[in-house]
Amino acid sequence: MESNQTLVPEKEEKNQLNSDDNRAEQDGEDEAQQRGECGDHENAESQTSSSLNGKEILKAIEVVERDSMAIAHSYTSLFASLRSTLSEVTSTSVDHMICFGDAAGRVQECALDAATKGNRYINSCLRLNEEMKGIDNLATQLKIIRRNVDALDSAVNRLVRFP
Repeated sequence: MESNQTLVPEKEEKNQLNSDDNRAEQDGEDEAQQRGECGDHENAESQTSSSLNGKEILKAIEVVERDSMAIAHSYTSLFASLRSTLSEVTSTSVDHMICFGDAAGRVQECALDAATKGNRYINSCLRLNEEMKGIDNLATQLKIIRRNVDALDSAVNRLVRFP
């Protein structure tokens, strides 16, 4: 019996707890409904403002997207221009290097030719210098011959004028 008696109060306690929970839930729902009426108005406003914010956000995203596309197009154009300019500069540099190579080759040929001609000139000068050393003796002999010719000429002139 005691077990039955204990069971009954437990059931009653459970029922009482459940009814307390139900009352609390109903009170909460009542408060929510009261707030809900105000909340519905606020929700409607927040939904309207959120839809406006959503539209503004979409517009902002479209503007950002458009600007991003313009920037991407500008970068594409810039890189194409840079590629073209770099290609042109590279081509010009190659042309200049070819021209420089040709000019350097011609300068080298001219320098070798000038060095060869300079060596010939130096060798000619050295030979002439050697030949000029022998001319000193010849000049001395010519001076002696000249004195002898002058002496002979004056002797002939004396003999021819003598009569």
